[in-house]
Amino acid sequence: MPPSIDSILERFPNKQREDLIPMLQEIQDEFGFLSEEIINHVGAYLSISVNKIYGVATFYDNFRFGPTGRFHIRLCHGTACHVAGASTFIQELEKQLKIKSGETDKEGLFSLEVVSCVGACGLAPIIEINGEYFTQLTSEKLNDILQSFRIKDQDIYES
Repeated sequence: MPPSIDSILERFPNKQREDLIPMLQEIQDEFGFLSEEIINHVGAYLSISVNKIYGVATFYDNFRFGPTGRFHIRLCHGTACHVAGASTFIQELEKQLKIKSGETDKEGLFSLEVVSCVGACGLAPIIEINGEYFTQLTSEKLNDILQSFRIKDQDIYES
């Protein structure tokens, strides 16, 4: 187990069940997702069953159980976004990226996650990529956004 997981766990010295969610959030922030190995380690630390941890973690949309792409797309499918055409953007993203929600493309460049709401209903439809929000989407905007991230990725590897 990498030492940084233990350093995160040490920030919760009382080992209380109330620590579980903030602990999982910190671990996911550090590692990008919650692996089976990590969940087993957390369960042993808190003396909580793995099933209980999965039960809590799967209740919330923001926990991931597999690696994401270098650019993780979160598409809002809340009521306002749904009315504004989010379903069309889901289909468009799945077609362009050749993945379904919850998957990462073969190159590891993009991953897609459809979420219940990002809390920006007045700006619908909306996507978030690595913490950057893109609002009032149109098909043209979506294509430009994806292209800009593809170029950004090339620039990272060429420099």
